[in-house]
Amino acid sequence: MRKCSYGIAMIMFATVLLVGCGKNEINVETYNLEESQPQKIKIADLGDAWDTILNNSTKAFIGGHPIDENFLSMITSVYGDDVIQEIASYANFETPEIWYQLTGKSIHVLWYEYCKSTGIQSYSLDRVYEINTDINGDVILNFSGDISFANGVATTEYMDHQINGIKDCFSADLLSEMQLADIMMVNNEFAYTTRGEALSGKAYTFRADPSRADLLKELGVDAVNLANNHVFDYGETGLIDTLDTLRTAQMPFVGAGVNIEEAKKPIYFIAGGRKIAVCSATQIERTLNYTREATGVLPGVLKCLHPEVFCSVIREAKANADYVIVIPHWGTEGNSHYGGDQTALARSFVEAGADVIIGGHTHCLQAIEYMDDVPIFYSLGNYWFSITGEMPADYHTGLAQIKLKEDGQIDAYFKPCEFSSGVTSLLNKDDKAYSDIIDSLNSLSGSAQIDEEGHITKKQ
Repeated sequence: MRKCSYGIAMIMFATVLLVGCGKNEINVETYNLEESQPQKIKIADLGDAWDTILNNSTKAFIGGHPIDENFLSMITSVYGDDVIQEIASYANFETPEIWYQLTGKSIHVLWYEYCKSTGIQSYSLDRVYEINTDINGDVILNFSGDISFANGVATTEYMDHQINGIKDCFSADLLSEMQLADIMMVNNEFAYTTRGEALSGKAYTFRADPSRADLLKELGVDAVNLANNHVFDYGETGLIDTLDTLRTAQMPFVGAGVNIEEAKKPIYFIAGGRKIAVCSATQIERTLNYTREATGVLPGVLKCLHPEVFCSVIREAKANADYVIVIPHWGTEGNSHYGGDQTALARSFVEAGADVIIGGHTHCLQAIEYMDDVPIFYSLGNYWFSITGEMPADYHTGLAQIKLKEDGQIDAYFKPCEFSSGVTSLLNKDDKAYSDIIDSLNSLSGSAQIDEEGHITKKQ
C-alpha cells in the first residue's frame, strides 16, 4: 500500500453534519493549518465510511462513475477496511487523487477493474490495454513520426538486404529506447494489403505485404496511428485489409475503422495505476479528398478539418481517463513553421481536454509549444520513411517522450535523432546534430524551451 501524502490544508467549520442512511452525526476533527495536516472526518465504523463516500462525493471525486455499495465492497475487500475508512475521512470530496495515493490506482482504473470483475458496463472494457510497468516509477510514452514498410521504396529495400532486417535500420541505443518504453507509438503511413488498386490521380501511394506487421513488435511498438492520408491509398479494400492485419497481429490502432463509430474510438492504456487515452484524427486532405472519412456504414478515417466531432471524442476520453493524448495529422508538407489552422485546431483540442498534443504529416520537424499548460509537438516529421526507390537525403527527426510522474505531473522531452542512408540513430549531446536540432527547435518556439537534456519546459 502506498503511503498517503496529502499535502493539503483545508478551511472548514469546526463541526459538520453529514447525515446518511440513518447514521448519527459525524464529528469533524480540526487541525492546526500551520502544521499542514489534512482536515479529516472522524469515521465511527465501516458503515459510516461507505455512507460518507456515497452521500458526499462530487462527480469529480468519483470520476463521474456510478459507484455504489458493491463497488465500495470490492475496494474494501481488496485494499482493506483501513483504506476505505481513510478515503471516507478525507474531508475533500472534490479531487479524486486520494484513491491513487491509498491504492496506487486512480478512480478510473479502479472502476475499470470493477467492471472487468463484475461484467457491468462491459462496453467500458473495449480497446483498453493493460501495460506492465515498474512499481513506483514514471510511466514513459514514446511517439515517433512517419514510418513505412511500403513496397518499392528505398528504406524497405535497404531493410531487406540487412542481416537483422528492421533491427539494423535503427541504432542499438534507439532500438533499446523504443523497446524499453512503457508505451511506444508510431504513425503507420501506408496500407497493409496485397489487394486493391492504387487511388487514381494520387501522386504517391504506399502499401506493404501484411506480413510486415510483425516488424512493429520487433521495434517495441505498442500502438499505431492510422488517421493519416496514406492508409486509404488502396481504397476500401486496402483499408479493410489493414484493419484486419493489425487485429490479427494484436496491434492496437486508432483513427480509422470499418465505420465512423470504430474510427472515433480512442484506445486506452492502463499503466502505473493511471488510465491513458489516445485519440487521433486527420486534418488532411484539406482541399483534396483521396482519403475517405468514415461514415455510419463505410470504412475510413476520422477527420478533424472541422473539429466538432473530434472534440466530442476528446471530451468523452477526458471523462473516462486520467490523461488524454491527442494525435492530429495536420499542417503543410515541407513547412517547418506551423500555421494558424494548426493553432486554431490545437486551441479546440485543449479546450476539449487534451493533456498533450503530438502532430505529424509535414515530413519535417516543427516547433514545440505550450498552449496553457499543454505541450504541443506540432510535427515530428519523418522517422524512418522514404517515398521512392532513391534513398532520401539525411534528415533530422526525433522521439516525443512523455513521462507521467507518480505525483500526476506530466514531463515532456524531445529525443533528437537523425536519419542517414537507411538508418535512424539516436543522437547524444556530443553530436553536433544534437545541438543543431535543439537550437533549431528553440529558435522556432515562442513558448517552450528545450534544455540540453531534451527536457521541455514552459517559458515564464
